[in-house]
Amino acid sequence: MEDSVFKPYLQTKSVFKEDRDILRPSYIPENLPHREKQIDQLASILATALRGERPSNVLIFGKTGTGKTAVIKYLGNEILKADEWERIHFIYMNCEIVDTPYAVLQNIGNRFVQDFDERIPFTGWSTERVYNILREKMDEERRVVVIVLDEIDKLVYKSGDDVLYHLSKINDDLEKAKISLIGLSNDLKFTEFLDPRVKSRLGDEKMVFPPYNANELRDILQQRAELAFENGVINGGVVSLCAALAAQEHGDARRALDLLRVAAELAERSGCDRITEQDVRRAKNKVELDCVLEATRSLPTQSKLVLLGIILSEERGSKRLTTGDVYSAYKELARRAGTGILTQRRVTDLISELDMLGLVNARVKSFGRGGRTKEIQSSVPMLETKKVLEKDEVLSGIKNYRLKFQTTLLVHE
Repeated sequence: MEDSVFKPYLQTKSVFKEDRDILRPSYIPENLPHREKQIDQLASILATALRGERPSNVLIFGKTGTGKTAVIKYLGNEILKADEWERIHFIYMNCEIVDTPYAVLQNIGNRFVQDFDERIPFTGWSTERVYNILREKMDEERRVVVIVLDEIDKLVYKSGDDVLYHLSKINDDLEKAKISLIGLSNDLKFTEFLDPRVKSRLGDEKMVFPPYNANELRDILQQRAELAFENGVINGGVVSLCAALAAQEHGDARRALDLLRVAAELAERSGCDRITEQDVRRAKNKVELDCVLEATRSLPTQSKLVLLGIILSEERGSKRLTTGDVYSAYKELARRAGTGILTQRRVTDLISELDMLGLVNARVKSFGRGGRTKEIQSSVPMLETKKVLEKDEVLSGIKNYRLKFQTTLLVHE
């Protein structure tokens, strides 16, 4: 350990009293402040399962960080504690990870397969065969199965509603077992893409989780801080500042927890034994940068080329770009990278998507009879974003490339 690069960091005193995962959204505390009403409403629905009957299907809506996942996992733990006869199966799946009909059915089916040799393989069977095995195994004894599909909208947008149709009508094919579905979504509009039969079966009951306000976020952070830190570690205004900053971002509890955790980690790395408001502000900058870089990293290759074209144009001194400028830069980079070249209309759509993600700022500028165009600027830290873009294998050939095209001069009266 003498020459280890980790030695200086291992010698610093930790500001955390307990596991730092207490400040992660995945941690489920013994009680969830300001979600008592939602817990009570869902408990009244799920209590039916404890009588051996099928609860209503439920669709839960709410923005990111409003406590949907925490509440449903909390109730999952509670219902299993109360299940004296061990006849309730609570299955949670995140459809951002398990995102195909086959994977969803396989994941559920294998919960009821005891013999390893009989397990449904990751791929290779028809969806119909997987469904039949699932139904057969599930129906071997009397039980109530509660299936939670978190981020259900991601599944629908990627793979359609076939699997939801199968799962919503499966009770018609079962004799002993009964199934209840709970869907969690950030998107209120995704039900518009559902078949009317699926929509009516899936939405027996609907709930909407409102965003937290600053006072509610402060209570949530205070609860976690008391579990995570010793007394005196946090300066008085730290929790309030984290809550206020997160309340500005649509009341996102995940963001509030991330701010507090990152602030604590930054203080710890600096060798400090107290967390201050200055640490929170540093954490805000770091969390925002991490979000930008993660959004950039997950972009499709063509969108990365468009964003890189905007950044390289600005590096040349072109601060106000037209759609035509961006398209010219994009074409030059696409040829250099050896990718296919999209039409200008499609690139305009990609610019709008980057604008929605907050990676660029695209304002429509009118020239009267001369028509209209978009005035485009990047909204990202250039150096860090460029490094992320150049790590893409397809874009590696244009590392340190300088654009040759000429930009259009926008005339301001």
